[in-house]
Amino acid sequence: MQRKSSRSKYCMGELIEREDFSEDLAAFKFKTDQKLPFIPGQYATIGFEVNEKIVQRPYSIVSSPHEDFMEVFVELVPEGATTPLFWELKLGDSVYIRDRLVGKFVMDVDSGMTRHVMAGTVTGAAPYISIARTLKIEQEQGKANPHEILTIVGASRSWELGYYMDELNELAAQEEWFSFVPTVSRPWEDEKWEGESGRAEDVIRKYGDELGYDHTNSVVYACGHPQMIENSKAIWARARFPEERIKEEKFFVIKE
Repeated sequence: MQRKSSRSKYCMGELIEREDFSEDLAAFKFKTDQKLPFIPGQYATIGFEVNEKIVQRPYSIVSSPHEDFMEVFVELVPEGATTPLFWELKLGDSVYIRDRLVGKFVMDVDSGMTRHVMAGTVTGAAPYISIARTLKIEQEQGKANPHEILTIVGASRSWELGYYMDELNELAAQEEWFSFVPTVSRPWEDEKWEGESGRAEDVIRKYGDELGYDHTNSVVYACGHPQMIENSKAIWARARFPEERIKEEKFFVIKE
């Protein structure tokens, strides 16, 4: 049996809202029983009690630290240790959340660059949404925002991004500092889609060049599918981005 003392490292999160975007993609919002400070782009370790032990995995946080809930965007992995347990959750159910939120995949404010290209695949949009929400909230609070962001998110079909698609499109329409390009890799399965088609890495150079994000003024980020990350890193390397300004966050490892 897991010793009680180990549970002191966790707080409890009560599920207050859930939105299913598809059979295997959903957003979950939790009300935590204590304040958990973090930097946008960091992740939470969320656990479930299984046979008197806590089984846990890291999940990038969608919400802003200024919001009074914790939100995560989860893709169901049927053979996974925790994601099937998310799908069993009902409103009012609770999960364990480590009381230290960590991670280094945050917006680079030390390089001196004020422009940022953020490429992601589906749930890989999570840290970028957290960053964008935070900048928006802080702007409304009167804090100056010197940064400009181009966010490119790829999905197989547009509905896989759920209400985040509307949120990011609305922010792009409202704010000059934020640009959003969603792209769909299976447009033949999404007949109403009229936007960009292809994978995220297929369009990062196109929109970066078009909007003036380059190796002289920008930091670039890739989050989500490892193959997208490797492809994007190669494209940015050829575009002369220095290695220290290419950031990555893999969500899983491809098995050979």
